[in-house]
Amino acid sequence: NTAYHEAGHALVAVMVPEADPLHKVTIIPRGMALGLTMQLPEGDRYTSTRSYLEGQLRVLMGGRLAEELVFGSDSMTTGAGNDLERATELARKMVCEWGMSAKMGPLTFGKQEQNIFLGKEFARHQDYSESTAVAIDEEIRRFITEAYDDARTIPDEHRPALEAITAGLLEDEVLDGEEIYALIAANSDVDVEAIRQHKQRNRQEVSETA
Repeated sequence: NTAYHEAGHALVAVMVPEADPLHKVTIIPRGMALGLTMQLPEGDRYTSTRSYLEGQLRVLMGGRLAEELVFGSDSMTTGAGNDLERATELARKMVCEWGMSAKMGPLTFGKQEQNIFLGKEFARHQDYSESTAVAIDEEIRRFITEAYDDARTIPDEHRPALEAITAGLLEDEVLDGEEIYALIAANSDVDVEAIRQHKQRNRQEVSETA
């Protein structure tokens, strides 16, 4: 399951134009993580666009989607727990801190207060009504479910590439970005080089506007 899970992340990371370039994928356990998919931005990133953040949500959904495709919804594992937690927190920030929800508008919700006695702990004060809280929850859910639905077709439409990446991980345990790109190119009709150039242009545009 871990190999398919990480292969799903890797495949979606490559196929989503807004996502950072893929650096390395491993199924060697590290701490609590059974595997890891690493992406590295090209250049410094001081701000993030909404499309970039939505791309990150899609990548986070890739592992669960691969598991669901291969093993079925009844055989989902707990491996996506951290992905879902990170996706929920990112979506919450998009809605509550960065004003990226058209429904909620260019506002922030929930003042963050630092505990002056402990120094490092933060508490979020709910400074809005219960009806607003419901609306916030709905927008967080919408961001995540849209990312899930948008990324769903990638493992399905590129199943041979998913299988090739999985086999590579099972054999070598670690694959770098170049090896992943080569496997996708050899097992699909995707123009990998065009995708890489598009990602590079995106990073250049970010650097110029930062």
